[in-house]
Amino acid sequence: MVNKIIDGISIKINEIFGDEYSIYSEDVEQGFEEPCFFICMLNPNNFDKLGNRSYREYPFDIHYFPRETNEKNFEMNSIAEELFDTLSLIQVSNDLIQGRDMKYEIVDNVLHFKVKYKLFVIKENIETEHMENISINQKLKR
Repeated sequence: MVNKIIDGISIKINEIFGDEYSIYSEDVEQGFEEPCFFICMLNPNNFDKLGNRSYREYPFDIHYFPRETNEKNFEMNSIAEELFDTLSLIQVSNDLIQGRDMKYEIVDNVLHFKVKYKLFVIKENIETEHMENISINQKLKR
């Protein structure tokens, strides 16, 4: 599921910003070209629910490395505003997933845009042995 969400984020960013911006989801030792995006997953959570359902939260930090200009803050603020609309809905397989808890900050000339995708996941049914018959003998005390 995580890789599908990363793909959905990448596709959506590429649709809006185009091929002029590189998008990375793996570490690049050296040689990445600016301007570019780096998609980084933070700490996902899993909460078991009744039956075979789980509730999962997938938080992401999307880094944006701006061009080498004198107006980096202006560029990063514009990109962040665009990301609010861009990442509010992404397509994963045939489903739309809504981005929540979106916020951003600029640290050391890098934009950190944070978004969380929350969804229910249905686990495959695992066949278990069912109890056969049981009989109970019970008497009331008077």
